Amino acid sequence: MLHLLGRRLDGHCDGHSRRHFLKIGGLALGGLSLPQILQAQESSPASKGRSLSHKAVIMIYLSGGPSHQDMYDLKMEAPAEIRGSFRPIATNVPGIDICEHMPRLATMMDKFAIIRSLYGCPDQHASDLCLSGYPIGPKGRQDNHPSLGSAVSKLHGPVDPAVPPFVGLTIKTRHDPYCNPGMSGFLGQAHAPFQPEGEGMDDMRLKNVTLDQLRDRQALLNSFDRFRRHVDKLEPYREVDVLSRKAFDVLTSSRIVDALNLDNEEPAVRDRYGRGSADPAFGEDAGPHWMDQFLMARRLVEAGVRCVTLSFGSWDRHGGNFERLPVQLAKFDQGITALVEDLHQRGLDQDVSVVAWGEFGRTPRINAGGGRDHWPQVSCGLLAGGGMRMGQVIGSTNRLGEVPQDRPVHYQEVFATLYHRLGINVETATIPDHAGRPQYLVEHRDVIRELV
Repeated sequence: MLHLLGRRLDGHCDGHSRRHFLKIGGLALGGLSLPQILQAQESSPASKGRSLSHKAVIMIYLSGGPSHQDMYDLKMEAPAEIRGSFRPIATNVPGIDICEHMPRLATMMDKFAIIRSLYGCPDQHASDLCLSGYPIGPKGRQDNHPSLGSAVSKLHGPVDPAVPPFVGLTIKTRHDPYCNPGMSGFLGQAHAPFQPEGEGMDDMRLKNVTLDQLRDRQALLNSFDRFRRHVDKLEPYREVDVLSRKAFDVLTSSRIVDALNLDNEEPAVRDRYGRGSADPAFGEDAGPHWMDQFLMARRLVEAGVRCVTLSFGSWDRHGGNFERLPVQLAKFDQGITALVEDLHQRGLDQDVSVVAWGEFGRTPRINAGGGRDHWPQVSCGLLAGGGMRMGQVIGSTNRLGEVPQDRPVHYQEVFATLYHRLGINVETATIPDHAGRPQYLVEHRDVIRELV
């Protein structure tokens, strides 16, 4: 535990008149202390000015498996028990039609790309594949591989010492594999996501010590210097000192707290994104309809975060597919288009990549309960930003939407492309595992040529 000694602060409410202290080592974030989270992360130059000085990615997990043929791949020539009741509408890109319940997306199709031929998904209700490229395997969650956010944290480090490189906004669910924000795998907790969920936001604020009371940072830094001189000769304390100073930077910066405070946004901007709730969608055990998180993700990448993950909605529609999807699609339509429109208006569309997808598709044939069941044979994905080529559809499925037909795309090829946009070459980049053996980020290392 590190105690910072300094002069008495005016208005201190703890009754101490001669000295005060700030306890850093014991502050817990997401079950870990700040020094634990910051451990083993290498610093990179801090972001300067207002422009985005780094590449970032926002990963949106559609928990439960979205219905590909009811969103982007409607089969109007198929029999009624396959095509369903939704109708296609034209988009602003000639030749591309999507579901009628996403009219905003239709007017902005030139800023998006659809993949209709995703494969490589097992029948697993988990976010693992969508956040790491690896499903649950013999070695456990993500088969013990790091998620994209954790890998980027390891390879690039933080943009700013006061800002975690990887933030997970996923809400806790009873079915734990739904709420994985992206695990660190063999990289360990040092590269796990920071999770400011619910009441955990209180952990971002100093207990009994306000930021105003810490305004004299020079005096506090002098306290650090005195402490460092005192323990410099004690080898076991040297690393603790460095990590605690990093923790101090996070606590006193307030950049993350400010980014998560949506009250700082213009009401019109918040209305464009839409308001939502952290409650699970439809009261089911899945992601929420919390459109605010799309805005929060944009604010976080502007603050210096390299990867933000979130989950949205309940897409496991074994029943009531055509009653509930219109509600959910309308909310997703509003949130995703507001985010991408905002990125373009703020000049961030070249630097911030966006992906939205689920763990598998749904059965072509509608079941007796008016729903669609699990269908790992093919899925779909939506991409935007990152300087990628938009306004296109990649791949196709056969006449009934059963399997990829033209241009099959593996989930890991999407990851290879996202890594590429982050400045990481998956052909050469490796990370050592626990045994020191170099591990490639993905096994399918072909970048999607149509996008880059």
